[in-house]
Amino acid sequence: QVQLVESGGGSVQAGGSLTLSCAASGFRSCMGWFRQAPGKEREEVARICITGVTTYADSVKGRFTVSRDNANNTLYLQMNSLKTEDTAMYYCAADSTLNWVRGRPKYWGQGTQVTVSS
Repeated sequence: QVQLVESGGGSVQAGGSLTLSCAASGFRSCMGWFRQAPGKEREEVARICITGVTTYADSVKGRFTVSRDNANNTLYLQMNSLKTEDTAMYYCAADSTLNWVRGRPKYWGQGTQVTVSS
């Protein structure tokens, strides 16, 4: 069973940067990040799979970078040029490529809050 623990959330001003980390106890072919803001549906932010292929939401392309340290089994999300609309609870997730494509990763972290102020 995969266990995921996020860290690195916090409060920053618009234009600032923040890096989230997700430590995993097990391996799955794909790992990534979702976020959910108040009053909005949960959305996929970014993912990286065993092939190294990355996927980003249009809203974060060019600003966020997802990476994976396979040796330490740790996932990262580097967030630059943060906007107020990036404010959300961010969740680390992991599962097979197939389940990610279907939008249903099975394993989730507890979430870490990111708040961006103007």
